[in-house]
Amino acid sequence: MGMRMEYYKRLGETAHMSKLDNGLQIIVVPKPGYAKKYAFFATRYGGMDTRFELDGKWLDTPAGIAHYLEHKTFDTEDGNALQTLALNGADPNAFTSNDMTGYYFDSTEKFEENLDILLKFVSIPYYTPESVEKERGIIAQEIRMTEDEPDWQIYMRMLRAMYAKHTARVAIAGTVESIQDITADVLNQCHKAFYTPSNMILTVVGDVDPARIEETASRILPKSGGPEIARDYGDETDEIPEHETRIDMEVSSPQFLAGFKCPPAPRGEARLRQSLIGELAGDILLGDSSPLYQKLYEAGLINGSFGGDYDLMPGLACFYAGGESRDSRAVTDEILKEAARLGGGAIDPDFFERIRRANYGAWIRSLNSFENIAVSLTEGYFNGYNPFRFPDIFESVTLEDIAAFLRENIVEDPLSPFPFRDGGTKTEKSPERESVESWKVPPERGDLGGYLF
Repeated sequence: MGMRMEYYKRLGETAHMSKLDNGLQIIVVPKPGYAKKYAFFATRYGGMDTRFELDGKWLDTPAGIAHYLEHKTFDTEDGNALQTLALNGADPNAFTSNDMTGYYFDSTEKFEENLDILLKFVSIPYYTPESVEKERGIIAQEIRMTEDEPDWQIYMRMLRAMYAKHTARVAIAGTVESIQDITADVLNQCHKAFYTPSNMILTVVGDVDPARIEETASRILPKSGGPEIARDYGDETDEIPEHETRIDMEVSSPQFLAGFKCPPAPRGEARLRQSLIGELAGDILLGDSSPLYQKLYEAGLINGSFGGDYDLMPGLACFYAGGESRDSRAVTDEILKEAARLGGGAIDPDFFERIRRANYGAWIRSLNSFENIAVSLTEGYFNGYNPFRFPDIFESVTLEDIAAFLRENIVEDPLSPFPFRDGGTKTEKSPERESVESWKVPPERGDLGGYLF
């Protein structure tokens, strides 16, 4: 044990890092002089991890169980840790994404006491059949609250159209039907598999003593770390199961998404670099200062809702674009034409530099957020890279990298599906809907709900 300090001159940030004997990774980013302190305790376990191996046996667990477990983890023998932390001056919450679950709080006082509470309730499960049953109705209501949201509905339908077997096809919260199979025993199995120190990371940002953070974690958490858990996300091919999907819903204007199936990203810095390339390519192709955006807007084919994103999850990557439009096919055709043009060498170097500078500046400004720092470090750790190396990786991205991304990925044949949803009147024949959340203003990690939903 013992913390190793690294100073990142280009960012003006220092990180103290340590890995305990039980395998827990600790990262502390000091912020001298700040009153607020932030703690983030996360496990590499999310909505996609429904099939895994435990004690030599493969288990198939219900869709939505990671999110359900997030809710129930706040239960303690003495009551509810969420309320305890709030009464102790902290602002606590949690989220579940496709590939992680995180518990966090910020406070200006009693930080070490609150950190004790956080580490204890997350690492010590307390599930009773009665409390699990009571939670079922609460989560079912949460699912129903979101199942009529068209934006997230279309995003989930896009994933199901592109991927035949990958567990990203299933909504993070599952369905009202799938959560009926969740029991206290199943929750305990999942906690045993994934809520182990070697599968977790504690990140703290604020005016704290790194050595005391390390000591607290060593004292409270289990001495053993737990085995490496094999996971099965489903074998995917390059084929597209469904090239178009539609649903009628009550919306003010028809909406659509065009999705493009991309090669999965590797681990390590190559993953960070691929993410940066995809994000820059999206801004150059679709951003509100791009030629395509201006052309489509002036033609009345899109409005301010138009945009896109590049998603990376374990075992998959996809690029998508869309928004409100009464001629989704025409917009998609223009996206393809512009991607081919830019991929063929027509990216304006000056425009490329402006987008680069804007993205770099936005990332640097994100360091003003303690939450962004902690979550970025966590995502980096789980995926094998250090996000504080961002400046060096970012500078390695070239104009040709962007052109190659557009040329190779934003194509109609053979890999890209075109899932559309046209607006209209909801009918009795509409397909069953799953738990959704808006993609127009998406949480950065594809999160579904905190406990305070």
